[in-house]
Amino acid sequence: MVDPLKERLDKLRKFSDSAKRRANLYAEVTNIDDKHTARSLGALQKAPAPGKKLQKIGFLMLWIPEPTGVTCAVGGPMIVAGRYLDKKYNGSTLHDIGHQTKNTMSSISDFKNSVM
Repeated sequence: MVDPLKERLDKLRKFSDSAKRRANLYAEVTNIDDKHTARSLGALQKAPAPGKKLQKIGFLMLWIPEPTGVTCAVGGPMIVAGRYLDKKYNGSTLHDIGHQTKNTMSSISDFKNSVM
């Protein structure tokens, strides 16, 4: 014979265990969204793209009128080096990673806000 009080007690224990697990999960989710993570994401998004800067400086030096032609001799290789760095160290990759991470963090924050 099954005792209804024991059944009810088992059900309450299961609910209690489930609530404890859920509370621990929510506490771990809130630890993800801290100041250090935001600072790291900010640094990732503001990372320099050296290739584009070298190209811009090279074009500026190429178009500066100068009688000796030193800037023209320096500007061309700077443009080529900038293009090489742009292929080797893709500046858009850093932006894409930062954008995707920002989207992930916002979806985690939305989930956290909807749950709590």
